[in-house]
Amino acid sequence: MKIIGSFVSPYVRKVLACMNLKGLAYEVDPITPFYGNEEFRRLSPLCRIPVLIDGDFAISDSSVICAYLDDAYPGHRLFPTDPKDGARARWLEEYADTRLGDVFIWNFFYQKVVRPLVWGEPSDEQRIAKSLDEDIPASLDYLEQELPGDGFLFGEIGAADIAIASFFRNGAYAGFEPDSTRWPTVAAFVERTLAHPAIASLLKYEDVQRSAEIKSRRQALLDAGAPLTVETMGLREPRPGMMRL
Repeated sequence: MKIIGSFVSPYVRKVLACMNLKGLAYEVDPITPFYGNEEFRRLSPLCRIPVLIDGDFAISDSSVICAYLDDAYPGHRLFPTDPKDGARARWLEEYADTRLGDVFIWNFFYQKVVRPLVWGEPSDEQRIAKSLDEDIPASLDYLEQELPGDGFLFGEIGAADIAIASFFRNGAYAGFEPDSTRWPTVAAFVERTLAHPAIASLLKYEDVQRSAEIKSRRQALLDAGAPLTVETMGLREPRPGMMRL
């Protein structure tokens, strides 16, 4: 199997961690967000990552990919089998992908990291301030009531746990850490989830991808032992309209 996407993307991180939980072998085409050739746009019409290629089958969207992996492959369950728990898991995953995606990625990480480094543009400081002062605290207030005081949401770690914690790693890359006094449950949950081997094992590849120049990232990742494919979808210069992490 092949995953097209950046190790630093919270959506790619979620899929790779879930594949690690399943014990599935995969290769990664480490396309930089906002890059991509015609073949990539054929596979992902919305220009989103990740894309999963499994033999002659290809699908995009991280939630769809995780559901497919749970249906198609045995092993560690990514979603609970109980209907009510399964519904709640999918809701929390959706909350992470949409609400946390907005407040942590587009209003914070994108503004502080991607705009200056990828586009050479100044950050939107008002948007960052609103995210830090209003939107992120409101989201953490909600999660403080929803997350478990110990362990994971439904016993064993699954897609919902990973989806939530994944956005906090990007938040940390932009300088945000949850206040353990104000949000003790959130802070402890994020810490233990990101420390799980399925997701912690990806950190070294993220560090390489964040620190290397775009043109040398593939070789740097290979030197670090990342499971890369020899092909690449990221052959096109970045352009507006391809803004999906």
